[in-house]
Formats: sequence, structure tokens, C-alpha cells
Amino acid sequence: MRIEVVVVKECPNEQLAVGRLRQVLEASGLDDADVVTRVVTDQAEAERIGFTGSPTILVDGEDPFAEAGRAQGMACRLYRTPEGLDGAPSTSQLQQALTTTSRHS
Repeated sequence: MRIEVVVVKECPNEQLAVGRLRQVLEASGLDDADVVTRVVTDQAEAERIGFTGSPTILVDGEDPFAEAGRAQGMACRLYRTPEGLDGAPSTSQLQQALTTTSRHS
């Protein structure tokens, strides 16, 4: 499993997303997963890769939190969590996304 955290430079939620992701991976026994951070540097790159905001978490190249019609671009991204809007998916949402993805691998 390859996990990519895609961000804009100085994303205020990068550490939150990475921290939650690592917490879930460790709790799931998946701490050997390949996790990398990628910085999107301009609008053209954002459009080329379908980037819909920072941070975006890709699991094996797919965005498990994608929302239809979401604009591509160099912006912060908010996630709908059980607790309300947040700068990263909740640990339970991440757990569900990783479990679903690992079943399809």
C-alpha cells in the first residue's frame, strides 16, 4: 500500500493529517506502508493531477475522500467528519478508507 499526502507549501493541516494517518497505520499493523508527502507548487500541476485541496490523501493513487464536482486548485481542503468540518479526515474515517482499500488490493 502506497499512501501519498499531497499538500501546498506551508499547509496548516499537513501535520494533523500525517499524524492521524500514522496513528491509524500503527494501530492497524500497517506501519510498514510507504507514506510520502508531495508538495504541489502551482495551479497547472494541481489541475494536471486532479488536486482538490491541501491536504489530499491518496491511497494507491486514489482519493478515498473525493467529492464529485469539487474544484481543482491550490487551496486548503476541509473534510466532513463526525465532529464537523476539520482540516483532515478523522482517525475513524482514515481507518475505514485504509480497510476498504486493503480489501481491494
